[in-house]
Amino acid sequence: MIDQVSAAFDCQDYRTAARLLKQLVKQEPKNPWVQLYVGRLHEATQKLEAAEKVYRQLLKNTTHPKVVSQARQGLGRLKAIEQEQRQQALTQATTDPNNTQPGVLVLEPINPQEKQVAAQTLARIMQLDPYTARLQLPTRGWRLYRVGAIGELKFYASSLQQESIPCFGATLSDIEALSVFTVHYFSESDRHKTTVICQNPQGQVGALPFNWSEVSQLVEGRLPVFEKVVDLDVRGKLQRKTQTLDYTQFCDLHLPARKSILRLCDRHYQFQQGIPISSKSETRQKREGQTPPLETNRQNWNNLRDFLNRQLLQKPLWSDFSLFAETALDYRELLARLPSHIDLFRREETPWDSAFQLYSGLVFCKNS
Repeated sequence: MIDQVSAAFDCQDYRTAARLLKQLVKQEPKNPWVQLYVGRLHEATQKLEAAEKVYRQLLKNTTHPKVVSQARQGLGRLKAIEQEQRQQALTQATTDPNNTQPGVLVLEPINPQEKQVAAQTLARIMQLDPYTARLQLPTRGWRLYRVGAIGELKFYASSLQQESIPCFGATLSDIEALSVFTVHYFSESDRHKTTVICQNPQGQVGALPFNWSEVSQLVEGRLPVFEKVVDLDVRGKLQRKTQTLDYTQFCDLHLPARKSILRLCDRHYQFQQGIPISSKSETRQKREGQTPPLETNRQNWNNLRDFLNRQLLQKPLWSDFSLFAETALDYRELLARLPSHIDLFRREETPWDSAFQLYSGLVFCKNS
């Protein structure tokens, strides 16, 4: 009957081949030739994953030289089909002029227990070796994985998402379209609404009222402050090097309906202006007539964050910027073209500022 199956394949009579194989699978389920033709039938009827599974199982369990050779040839054909389909999909994805604008692809963290299987999937889709793919899969924060034309990146994102690898893509133009306001201070506030005195992207200062309910999420991060210092090397000679001497605290409030970000910074917020912001213990001391201790900038910032937490208790907080920055800083050319909307005194340009703008912008675009 195998000869009849072979003849049916030669004539591309897959209906007859399927009928004959159905009988043979019942009679000789472990016959390697039967399994080989089952794989070929899957391949001929475009059930490529099923065909690959059968061929790989034959390579694992069979020593018959001709069966092994044909199973390998089958895998080769499947790989060629996959590459052709991939190229066609990529070509179609980038045909639209809107899909040629620059964008980014971000990998989201996966469960460490799922990393081995996910690495095999990532390797297949991105054409990598499994070891490299495993190293590239994050388990804690976001990873800036690739930059390029958004059409190509969306194709990869769709392919990965279908295989349960969390990721997303975004265009730089979407991030650049967001308005970023630098907050000077809160001038008034109650349970439902508030007003900030802030500076718009054009440098104009004014009042911006909004409802607390408009805030969808908060994004916080620390940006390093670098200084040139003189130190001794291992030989006792003087050397100049750059060190991180301090960190500047940032907190963004996202207003999706306005496509705007309110950016607070511990170095720019005018703590002596606007509504008094103090901790609960300081408020109690003032009420009891005691003199609270002299406030430092760190204490002032902590009090401001406590104030925001009380107003926005149920809102999501994104605070994995440092993990994201570790991967984003490798793309300095991308960061150099992205306005940071951060005005810190720096002796030299640094990609850290634009990395925070990119992180906050990606959070905005993904969740709006």
